[in-house]
Amino acid sequence: MTIKRLDNIGIIVEDLDAVIAFFTELGLELEGRMPVEGRWAARVVGLDDQRVDVAMMRTPDGHGRVELAKYLEPKAIGGVPEDAPVNTLGIRRIMFAVDDIDAVVARMRAHGAELVGEVVRYEDTYRLCYLRGPEGIVVALAEQLG
Repeated sequence: MTIKRLDNIGIIVEDLDAVIAFFTELGLELEGRMPVEGRWAARVVGLDDQRVDVAMMRTPDGHGRVELAKYLEPKAIGGVPEDAPVNTLGIRRIMFAVDDIDAVVARMRAHGAELVGEVVRYEDTYRLCYLRGPEGIVVALAEQLG
């Protein structure tokens, strides 16, 4: 048996409201927000106990989700610096397909996002870029051409 689908990507954050606002502006929809706590939840992730605020963001097509989690107990542990380069080990970005990359970049810049590099063209197939948002979260955008 193989996997059925990618269910969600999890991101641990400090400022849950700011990151929800970032992904909402990008075009994701807040599917739900709730506390998750107790021994059962801690056992899944290998902790003794936990108390977490979780928000699930859904892509407009309904097939992709980003789970945002703010750890209240135990406190989140800092790792990679917020301005870590894209060649840092670990998960570095999530890519989203967009219709108009210039419009999305402009909208996201107005909300504090910064281009990591440039908007570039890959042959006659895509325009691509990386954006850094709150807490150093990097998203890639791909606009299919033709």
